[in-house]
Amino acid sequence: MSGVPLYQVDAFSNEVLSGNPAAVMPLDRWLPETLMQRIAAENSVSETAFFVRREDHYEIRWFSPAMEVPLCGHATLGSAWVIFNHLDPAAQSITFRTRTMGDLTVRRDAADPARLVMDFPVTEYHPSQTFPELEAVAGLTPQSVWAVRAADFLLVLDGPEAVRDFAPKIDRIPTLGRNGVFSNGMMVTAAAPGGVDGPWGCDFVCRNFQPGRGVPEDPVTGSIHTFLVPFWRERLGRDVLVSRQLSKRGGTLYCRDLGDRIEIAGYAVPFMTGLCQVGI
Repeated sequence: MSGVPLYQVDAFSNEVLSGNPAAVMPLDRWLPETLMQRIAAENSVSETAFFVRREDHYEIRWFSPAMEVPLCGHATLGSAWVIFNHLDPAAQSITFRTRTMGDLTVRRDAADPARLVMDFPVTEYHPSQTFPELEAVAGLTPQSVWAVRAADFLLVLDGPEAVRDFAPKIDRIPTLGRNGVFSNGMMVTAAAPGGVDGPWGCDFVCRNFQPGRGVPEDPVTGSIHTFLVPFWRERLGRDVLVSRQLSKRGGTLYCRDLGDRIEIAGYAVPFMTGLCQVGI
């Protein structure tokens, strides 16, 4: 039976049915963009990663059910897991070449080969202000508000319980505008008392809502840590940080601030493999 291999990998977890499910599709050549978008919509997970092997690297692209996205951490982790475990088991590191973010590397953790370490560029963030429409959508008044990317909002809340219980009006998030550009998403975060030795077992917690990208809540998100890690490094005074994303599935990210780059590490486990019948 012919078809394109399809792997579903649960990223940022070492237990199946937790973390963030990523669909991963290795290709011999690029499919038409419209077809990749239709496949991502059919897969119906937050992101599908497609990659093509070149001589010394892999070209990679990521699609949510609604659009192509410039960066996806958990689907990159899932893609690396597929390469390390199925396509090139002898490899110790991988380079993914992207269209907008330059080269991204993933390596096996020398101390724990089951854990994979990704190297991503930092994303800038800027102070913003709260406003009535934002508070109405969030259902609370945040400690502070920060602007990320074109029009996304990062809200700092009072503590992990507030992040865990956060219940925004998700369908109204894309109606929030800034400088004439409407938002795709809203992230919330808070410091965890006691750090990794405290009751939450991490340095900070977060959640991520992206209805404008076709993802009401992303279970675990590597890409938001490209600004969350420098944000919390400045406030906690540590370069090495552990994050816990408090979605229903949950996931843990092991991070290190390198200045203009961020290392984001995590585990991944396979859920299923199969063939996508796309008629090529």
